[in-house]
Amino acid sequence: LEGRLQIAAIAQLILDVADEIPPEIDWVLQVDGHTDNIPLVNGFQFADNWELSQARALSVVRFMASDLGIPPNRLSANGFGEYQPLDPANTQEARAKNRRIELKFTEK
Repeated sequence: LEGRLQIAAIAQLILDVADEIPPEIDWVLQVDGHTDNIPLVNGFQFADNWELSQARALSVVRFMASDLGIPPNRLSANGFGEYQPLDPANTQEARAKNRRIELKFTEK
């Protein structure tokens, strides 16, 4: 719930400024999913951490498009798996930091 509230707040900020963005700027909100480096167990819903990270990003994109009013053509979902860790340490705290979503406001 806390994550959805944070995403909703960001979506509102984007909607508030979208009209002020010059029309020649073809912007997109890139949603990047990341995981920790723990391999998934066989039989898990996702084949590997790449697939999990993509699903994580896609769930945010779908929420922003369907529930929060961000135009779908302004969203992109990307999965990076375990390959861009914030903290490479082999601890629970580091792995928790690495399981995340990043939002990047950029041009197409």
